[in-house]
Amino acid sequence: MPNRPMNILITGASRGIGRATARLAGARGWKVGINYATNASAANEAVAEVESAGGKAIAIKCDVSKEDDVIAMFDAMEKQFGPIDGVVINAGIVAKSMPLAEMTAERLRSVFDTNVLGSYLCAREAARRLPATATQDRTASLVIVSSAAARLGSPNEYVDYAGSKGAMDTLTIGLSKELGPKHIRVNAVRPGIIDTEIHASAGDPERLERIGGLTPLKRPGGADEVAEAVVWLLSPLASYVTGTHLDVTGGR
Repeated sequence: MPNRPMNILITGASRGIGRATARLAGARGWKVGINYATNASAANEAVAEVESAGGKAIAIKCDVSKEDDVIAMFDAMEKQFGPIDGVVINAGIVAKSMPLAEMTAERLRSVFDTNVLGSYLCAREAARRLPATATQDRTASLVIVSSAAARLGSPNEYVDYAGSKGAMDTLTIGLSKELGPKHIRVNAVRPGIIDTEIHASAGDPERLERIGGLTPLKRPGGADEVAEAVVWLLSPLASYVTGTHLDVTGGR
């Protein structure tokens, strides 16, 4: 089944895995919605990278934890590029490494509002919009970026983040069964220790090399390596794949 141009909305696409996915989608000639929360400069740089790679892109500001923002984001994407073929739910945050006993309610609320509520709002909106382009011969696709933390638990680091990603694994299973009859595929990618800004934002920049060296491949992964998995799941090449959790973890 050949590749074809697609209209793809990616949340949290101004940096890290989201940005790498946008860039790779651009290289396929796809049209990409670059969602960002606060850093307009980084989002505009991502747009330029997509267009330099051969695609088209638009930057869309949205706080995914706010329902009105999410609806407006999907509206903006459709206004610019037409019906959406695929959505990547990638936006997420992590807080400073610490055991659960030291976490405040404010921290927990912040993580769960963005990572769980935000993802569910985006998934709900995708479930409402993707049927416009989905057929048996041309399935639409929703890819959720979970994490190996969902099965490892991240003890003494961020069990709140791990729990939020566990919710993504469950969402993938349930929503794939809801949307399968509508020709919409739902899958998750679970990255392991990946070279992005998330480790520094958790207050542990050395974690990348420390944990990466424990994998069977003896190194951390790159955002581009995760992006390859995401783009494959978005594409018609994965036309019979749904309800799957694809680990990109170097074997850990």
